[in-house]
Parts: sequence; structure tokens; C-alpha cells
Amino acid sequence: MKVKVLYFAGLREQLGQAGEELELPPGVSTLAWLRSHLISRGGTWQSAFAATRLVRVAINQDMAEATAPVRAGDEVAFFPPVTGG
Repeated sequence: MKVKVLYFAGLREQLGQAGEELELPPGVSTLAWLRSHLISRGGTWQSAFAATRLVRVAINQDMAEATAPVRAGDEVAFFPPVTGG
């Protein structure tokens, strides 16, 4: 299944890309599994999406929890929490 994945703010800078079309392997069916899949890339990916890092996620521009299902054609956006001052 193919999804569009977007990376915003510090994640975009850390990963060196704004987004990608990603073909998900079988079994990746929730946001939690997608995050685990990205971590499995190792290196920068592992540190960017580590369990200790707070990362917000939206599916098709709606905020979503880790248990939310990911479906073919979805747009998944990852971004750090917003801070202001």
C-alpha cells in the first residue's frame, strides 16, 4: 500500500527531506507501525522517531493517535509539537 508521508519543521531539517511517497510493507496498518517502520531505517530515522521523542501525527490533515489506521492513498504528516512565545 502506498501513502504520502510529509515531514515538518525540525523533522524536515533532521531528515533532509520534506516528504516522500512510501510503499508500506505488509503488516504496517497503523500510525504506530508506520513510525516503527521509519525507525527501522536506522541512523537519523531512528533518532528522529525514537520512542522518547514527542512527535505529532495527522492523517489527511486531521490529528490522529498512534492506533489510527493507515490506508492506501492517505497523507500522513509528522511534526514536532508546536511551541510559542
